[in-house]
Order: sequence, then C-alpha cells, then structure tokens
Amino acid sequence: MSTPRGRPLEYEVTVAHVRRETADTVTLALDFGPERPSYRAGQFINVDPHQFRALGRTAAWLQEHKGRKELARSYSLASAPHEPHVCITVKDEEYLPGLTQYPPLLSPYLVNAPLAGTRLKVLGFMGHYVLPDDVQERTDHIVHLIAGSGAVPNFGLIKDALHRGLTPRHTLLCSNKTWEDTLFREELEALERAHPERLRILHTLTRETDEARYGPSVRKGRVSEALLEELVPDRATCLVYVCGPAIAAWDRKKALETRTPATPRFMETVLGHLHTLGVDDKRIKREAFG
Repeated sequence: MSTPRGRPLEYEVTVAHVRRETADTVTLALDFGPERPSYRAGQFINVDPHQFRALGRTAAWLQEHKGRKELARSYSLASAPHEPHVCITVKDEEYLPGLTQYPPLLSPYLVNAPLAGTRLKVLGFMGHYVLPDDVQERTDHIVHLIAGSGAVPNFGLIKDALHRGLTPRHTLLCSNKTWEDTLFREELEALERAHPERLRILHTLTRETDEARYGPSVRKGRVSEALLEELVPDRATCLVYVCGPAIAAWDRKKALETRTPATPRFMETVLGHLHTLGVDDKRIKREAFG
C-alpha cells in the first residue's frame, strides 16, 4: 500500500514472534494491526537502524568512517499476502577483515536481540520482484534460482502463486553450503507434497561430503550450466527469478584499485549460464545482494 503518488508509507508494527530458521537466520513476524496494508509477494520493506538506541554508538562510528549517514536496510518479505503476518527473514551478516569493508550494523541486532513483543517502524512496500499480472498468459513454467537468503522473496512468490491457483508450474533450485543452511526446507517440502504437479524442488550443496544421504533431489557443487540445461528445457517460454549474492560495490572498487577482475558470485554466474543457454534477458527477473 502506498500514497497516491506511489511513495511508500511508514508503519509502526509489533514483532509478534521470532522464529529461528538456521544458526544465523531468523524470521520476524510483524503485526501491522487490524488494518494491515496490501502488498505483493516478492516485495520488501525498509528498516531504519537509527530507531534502535542500542545501535547509536556503532552507527555514529560507521557514519564517521563512511562520511555519510547510515541508510535504512531493505529486507525481502518471506510471507504471502494471504498469511496472517508480514514476515521478513534476516541473516546475520559476517564481517571478514580484508574481505568486507565495514562490520554490519542492523542484521546482528535483528537476529540476536530479544525482539518479540517490541515495536518498530518500517517503510513499505517496495520492489518489482513480483509476478506479472498476466503471468498465466506469459508462461506455463516459472524457474526460481536462489542461493542462501535469496530464498526469502521466492518463498513468498511460490506460496502466493499456489494459494491463488495460478496455472504455471514452478521449479525451485536452491544453492547452499550445507543442508542445515537451507531456509524454509520443511515448509517447501510440505508445499511440494501438497502440489506435486505444480512444484518441483532441487538442491545443490557446495560443502557437503555425502549429499546423497539427503535424497535424489540433492546434487553436489554449484549451479552449473549443465544442470540448468537439464531443468529448463523450455528456455524460450519460461520466466526465471534469480535471487542471491552478487558482486558488491566494495568488491568492484577493490578490483579497480588492484586492476584485477572481481570474482563472479552466484548472480553473475547464473546469469551467464542462462544467457549462454539462450534465455532472453527480458524473461529474467533478478534480486541481488552483496
């Protein structure tokens, strides 16, 4: 829901409950009250770190070193519009000296602070990583290629499409380091059991030594061109939603300074495979983070 000019609105919400998804990731269920605004699956909201007193000193230090005000952080919605709460899923970002420029500010707080029952302000709803209104006329196959917390908006998209009875079938390919890193695994498996003709789920794991013990839907290694060729035979008519890590601005800056190319991450690698296979860029939606 936005103003008539299309600008997002600020809401004060209550954290109804917090669910631990993985060791470093939680889902916050947000209660907007009895007049919950409308939104579209796949969108995101912004959270301003300055509203939390506990982050004041860290924010001031970061602003001094960056030379600018700390910006609000964007979090994709894991929920679908028919569900009772608006949910965001937050991963505790790492700080790796020499690899990341600054320590994270907001995500460690949202993941680790006891937030259930607290009030916070959010700005929403925004983003175009959504299903087109004419999706049933445009395709009969939607391919979701995700890595890590890139699962978040696609989880909402799939739940929304299945709930509304939209006709396209879905293929979801999840890339993670380990089986335990996989977000929403049980919920997705339940959706696949309930809709076997409309949802197919596969996984790739990069750091498991015996991926076969997790079943035939699990492959070892990264998402490859050969795997995409196998999963997407209808490359001229499908729609593809790609969400995952991309080369960060910090990485690009370092690459320019050292005159060495930045190492492609999930987003750049997958897009390269899709283009090589002949998928038209107009049929690809992307949501990157890095």
